[in-house]
Amino acid sequence: MSDVGHAQDRVRRARYAVAAVFAVHGAVTGSFATRVPWIQDHASLGAGQLGFALAFTAFGAACSMPLAGRISHRFGSRTALRGLIALWTLCLVPPSLAPNLWTLCLAMFACGASAGMADVAMNALGVEVERLLGRSVMSGLHGMWSAGALIGSAAGTLAAHLGSDARLHFALAAAVLTLLGVLACTWVLDTPPGEDEEPPPHFALPPRSALLIGAVGFCAVFAEGASLDWSAVFLRDRLNSSAGLAAASTTGFVLTMAVARIAGDAVVDRFGAVRTVRAGGVCAVLGGLLVAASAQFATWGEAVAMGGFALMGLGIAVVVPLCFAAAGHSGPNPSQAIAGVATITYTSGLIAPSLIGGVAQATSLVVSFCLVTALSTGLILFANVLRPTPRPTHTEVGPRAGAVRGPRG
Repeated sequence: MSDVGHAQDRVRRARYAVAAVFAVHGAVTGSFATRVPWIQDHASLGAGQLGFALAFTAFGAACSMPLAGRISHRFGSRTALRGLIALWTLCLVPPSLAPNLWTLCLAMFACGASAGMADVAMNALGVEVERLLGRSVMSGLHGMWSAGALIGSAAGTLAAHLGSDARLHFALAAAVLTLLGVLACTWVLDTPPGEDEEPPPHFALPPRSALLIGAVGFCAVFAEGASLDWSAVFLRDRLNSSAGLAAASTTGFVLTMAVARIAGDAVVDRFGAVRTVRAGGVCAVLGGLLVAASAQFATWGEAVAMGGFALMGLGIAVVVPLCFAAAGHSGPNPSQAIAGVATITYTSGLIAPSLIGGVAQATSLVVSFCLVTALSTGLILFANVLRPTPRPTHTEVGPRAGAVRGPRG
């Protein structure tokens, strides 16, 4: 086989490997989410205290993300990702051991910090794989994250149903996921810095291009956070739905996003990032309008609201992956740009649920989702910032891949 053929095979293996890392990262999140009630009871927290502690996750991520580029430069992309994904999987354990509010806050800060740095490192490697292949892969990678989250959630639901202690559940899950994550990193790309490349700063503000891209991601993640946390509440409180049907609306939203992300790369390759995001924005706006108007449809209100949430999931599914891809292609330091976009999107995910709740308290949930709909129009208006810069064609994989190290023996 020619050198070009070997290089292409190496990049394809790297794509599957980083996809596995995305799935492991998502599985940790899914596992944790199912045992939050157990953690709340174990630490004897009220709802407000629990919300305060969970906010430290986003705070930790925002503080740590700018460090990921420096770590990757110091240790190499493969070694850095191996260490960071192991740190994230092992951080699943401390929250289950926290006996009170302040120890849980510290545990959640550590979770957020490790999750955020691993997030930046794996997205940077995903962008590099996409660049070498010359076609979109980021949506599918994020689809694997969603699939991993669903698997972790299913396992956690079973553990909760069996009444297992979350300390034992998390210890077993962390051991399995650490092994899988470290093993998958064997085949990811290892891209050393260029000879003349300066080390990234320990902490740096994101470039201006990342701010514009992050603004688009902010709109999408705001809609995602609002729908995930408030869709079931909307159906229960606004439409008097049963608990089972209300929960099904959230599940439908998550499933729609996962399927759309897995299928999204083919759509992006066919129509391009800008047109895909604009079409997604139209779907998200239409979905938001259906949710806001659902109470007017009498007996069909629940179906209309669930359809609206599904449309929103479909519309925003590929936006964040495309934002990371655009950030990674926007300048000479992909990790720094991706960290900037990730920090903005994490911030959006943090403020969305509380802002929706505050607006609902002052007015109503209908007004809250009118706000979500208004922000979703930003996907239509500002999608142009995701227009990709020229990338190497598939035939250029061989020469460029010479700088990529194969798996170490």
